[in-house]
Amino acid sequence: MRIVLDAMGNDAGATPLVEGAILAVKRYDCRVLLTGKEHSIARLLRHFRYTGDRIEIVPCRQVVRMGDSPTASLLKKDSSIAVATRLVKEGRGDAVVSAGNTGSSLAHALKTWGRLRGVKRPGIANLMPTSKQPCLVLDLGANVDCKPQHLLDFAIMGAVYYREILGCPSPRVGVLSNGEEPTKGNALSLATFELLAKSPLNFVGNVEGGEVFEGKADVVVCDGFVGNILLKASEGAARLIMSGVKGVMKRNVLTLAGALMLSPGMRALKKKIDASEYGGAPLLGLNGICIISHGSSNAHAVMNAIRVATEAVRHNINECIMTEVQSISHELEGEDAAP
Repeated sequence: MRIVLDAMGNDAGATPLVEGAILAVKRYDCRVLLTGKEHSIARLLRHFRYTGDRIEIVPCRQVVRMGDSPTASLLKKDSSIAVATRLVKEGRGDAVVSAGNTGSSLAHALKTWGRLRGVKRPGIANLMPTSKQPCLVLDLGANVDCKPQHLLDFAIMGAVYYREILGCPSPRVGVLSNGEEPTKGNALSLATFELLAKSPLNFVGNVEGGEVFEGKADVVVCDGFVGNILLKASEGAARLIMSGVKGVMKRNVLTLAGALMLSPGMRALKKKIDASEYGGAPLLGLNGICIISHGSSNAHAVMNAIRVATEAVRHNINECIMTEVQSISHELEGEDAAP
């Protein structure tokens, strides 16, 4: 399995990306193709004393910056992300992982691969920790303005991904809203509620913001504007909680002693809410596999993003999504045509 890693897309430069690639090839059954500045990547491979044959450098001359607009980035045809998506299109790679500019990654993937047949909009999905099993939320920023049909596609894609990757045969699907009642929400969530209620999905109704982290649903759908706010707010809350706990534990000798006793539990909690453990967010609905990682990803997060990519390839996730989208769309069209 060949994973193409955009080696130039990270806030901290190529170092954590190259290190993450080395960790991944040592742990998983894959090869990694690093796209980027050849001399920089080669220097880092020497720095980490990598001498294996499972990492290959694919040189390119341009880099997409975090401040580049998607339109401007498309003009950089020899950038690391442009080359990465082309490698998959040409059959030289099986999936792309990028920690770079999300809008640019989406733009290049969409232009190079196109959408899956039957999918109207691709969506960014991400696993979020809950008191039970993780919850998959989408869209998290690919589409600021959506129609109910787009959220139906998100629900189908999310349910398929959750079923195939997490092994849940019938994932519970909900709509993010400001109340549990079917009458609560804006025009989009109300119309989406009606659409999902008619679908064969395991629809559990509206899910309030706090209920996402209580595990009320396995898959929660919303437009990208709301989803991105939910994601950033939850990340900020997690940082605040962990920072506050550390501050309390270091207050005096007694709290330090208590911290030592609680350390196994705190490590487990940190691992559960640590975004780097989840690796990256799949861009679902594209005719290719692309995993988006945070711009501040460390080597551990990059390694896990590569793991997520290998899982998506191994489960043939795109074929599963296409089959399900077409099946449910035909079923709903049949209901609408019925007298």
